[in-house]
Amino acid sequence: MEEGHLPVMVEEVMQALSPAPGSFQLDATVGGGGHAARILEATSPDGRLLGLDADGAAIARTQRRLAEYGERLTLRQTNFEALAEAAAEAGFGPVDGILFDLGLSSHQLADDERSFSFRAGGLLDMRFDTRHGRPSHELLATLDERGLAEIFRRYGEEPLAGRIAAAIVRERERVAIRTGRQLAAVVERATPTRLREGRRIHPATRVFQALRIAVNRELEVLPVALQAAVDLLRPGGRLVVISYHSLEDRIVKRFLNDERRGCVCPPEVPVCVCGHSPRLRAVGPAPQRPTEEEVDQNPRSRSARLRAAERLAA
Repeated sequence: MEEGHLPVMVEEVMQALSPAPGSFQLDATVGGGGHAARILEATSPDGRLLGLDADGAAIARTQRRLAEYGERLTLRQTNFEALAEAAAEAGFGPVDGILFDLGLSSHQLADDERSFSFRAGGLLDMRFDTRHGRPSHELLATLDERGLAEIFRRYGEEPLAGRIAAAIVRERERVAIRTGRQLAAVVERATPTRLREGRRIHPATRVFQALRIAVNRELEVLPVALQAAVDLLRPGGRLVVISYHSLEDRIVKRFLNDERRGCVCPPEVPVCVCGHSPRLRAVGPAPQRPTEEEVDQNPRSRSARLRAAERLAA
């Protein structure tokens, strides 16, 4: 296993995905390659895996780490929003299994240059793919107080969104907020002492989450990717998703529920006009959570929720 990288709920993923020898699998968020390595082992000797990641550094690390698998592994730097196009270009389809692990990797959290963490001293960027989009320090410098508060409230569910946004606007009039440590310090000062002492997490955690989601359009692209994944699965193929906060888990849960039932017409429509048929069935309990032993070994896994489904015949 690569030092510093622990794939989350890997045994539960393997059980839900159930990769067989010779099967075609797709890891839509290849990250540090931990899940990918186990999938490649399980699908030997001739199974293939397509790994996607918007983060070019993640692709380079996984390429080095899993070089022994040769042509069985294909990697592409792309957002999973383009899953369908990437699969077609790589000659993958239909596939037997698709995995989404929506969390940050330990490598990204340790990346001082992009400041995913409030401990980072590098420039606030937070983009997975630095070729596209606006870095987070630009949002902090240009959005007004209302716009910042909306991001913190919508994507971070931060109860002090307005107070923190006002503190950021005041601080940037004095000095530009350019690093993770600077932003974390502003948020901490804006948080009342009684709330700082009562929280299990750092006061800036939700603000950093919100900025990262906004910069990478995470909640916008997730439904697109899930739809493409179901379209790509062969009958009997498995879809496995690990989410880490309620906003993305809500999207996944709603999507899977919609694909498990037939008619999706609004209740006020007396006769079905959508023609929708169930395309998925649930696999295992939902959601699955990491074991206490895993959380002790890897605290980053504590908020993980795994949901799985199987593609029905068309």
